[in-house]
Amino acid sequence: MTSKKHTMHIDHIGIAVKNLDEAVKTYEKILNTTCYKREVVEGEKVDTAFLQTGESKVELLGGTSPDSVINTYIEKRGEGIHHVAFEVDDIIAEMKRLKEEGFTLLNEKPKKGADNKLVAFLHPKGNHGVLVELCQSQNK
Repeated sequence: MTSKKHTMHIDHIGIAVKNLDEAVKTYEKILNTTCYKREVVEGEKVDTAFLQTGESKVELLGGTSPDSVINTYIEKRGEGIHHVAFEVDDIIAEMKRLKEEGFTLLNEKPKKGADNKLVAFLHPKGNHGVLVELCQSQNK
C-alpha cells in the first residue's frame, strides 16, 4: 500500500448504445439537459456524445464500424453501462500504482481519448466485472 492518498471522482459513466442519435434524445430527456459535445475517436472507431449531470458526465458510445470495440461489446452483452471513468491528477503515477497493486492494465501507456483526456483502462476481470477507465484532462 502506498502512503500517499490520491483523490478521485467519477468523471463519467460510459454507456454503449446501438443508435447514438436515439440515445442522445433519451438521455437529454432523463437528465433534463442537452448534449454539449459530440466527438469521434477514430482510433477506437467510436462516436461519443456527452451530457453533463452535476459534477459528472454521461458519455454515450456508438460504434462507427461493425468491428468497433463498442459494437463488439453490444453483440456480446447488449446495450448498457460499458465503463466507469475516474478522473486522476497524474495518470502515469496511478497506472504505476495500480499495476503494483496487482491490477491488469489494458494499455501500458495512456492514449488519447474523447473530451481532451488521456485515458487508460483496467481489465474488468480484476474489478468485479467493471471496466474501469482512468482519465486525466490535458488542459492542466
